[in-house]
Amino acid sequence: MTYLKGVYWDLDGTIANTELEAHLPAFNLAFNDFGINWNWDTNKYIELLKINGGKNRIAYYSEFNNERLSDDLIIKIHEKKQLHYLKIIKTNCVKFKIGVLRLINELHRKKIRQFIVTSSSRKQVELLVQYLFNGFNPFEFIIASDDVELKKPNPFPYLKAVQLSGINKNNSIVFEDSNPGLISSLAANLPTIFVPSNIPTFLDENIELDCFLDSLGDENNVANVIKGPKLKKSFVDYTYLSDYLMTVNNAKN
Repeated sequence: MTYLKGVYWDLDGTIANTELEAHLPAFNLAFNDFGINWNWDTNKYIELLKINGGKNRIAYYSEFNNERLSDDLIIKIHEKKQLHYLKIIKTNCVKFKIGVLRLINELHRKKIRQFIVTSSSRKQVELLVQYLFNGFNPFEFIIASDDVELKKPNPFPYLKAVQLSGINKNNSIVFEDSNPGLISSLAANLPTIFVPSNIPTFLDENIELDCFLDSLGDENNVANVIKGPKLKKSFVDYTYLSDYLMTVNNAKN
């Protein structure tokens, strides 16, 4: 019998909304530090999120603006951006998404192994996890941008996570919030639940989802299933994840 053993969480936009709250202002502060006359507004940044990875984003935008920054300068800008991000996180501007902490705690109690697979740097991830969980870390390991050469949407980050965990894919679930993340996890043949962030996301037409919810929900905020198994409660819990996994695996047989 197939049952849930492991959950792989994306971080930014999945566990907490961080892009507009912390990453965007950190980029703009870093540009200002280097005297670069860029100021990404919300719409511009949402567009740039199609480019995965902070350094890749800077490089893409520099070429788009015909200002071709050197690789060395891009690295320095990104390092400064990380410092600003860490300072911003400490101002308490980032909160858990609805139902996330509740579900993580439930899975932890049931001894379901949990992991983070993200395109953010390890330094950023570790600080955010420490801040959000107040010193408690429910995650067995983190796969960050520092750990892989090929980042999302390539499946390699998730394939590496599966290899390290040793958990069969049929006993696993991924939570994602973006096109690059979905392409990555689905290409790795991992059952994936899509829960969007606060950034408008137009799903790639080639992505075939079997589970899509507007939130994980809690007792005060009802989760709505756009696609997937029906909820027996107002929120996603261990039982729902088990039902989803059974549905997915039955469909394969």
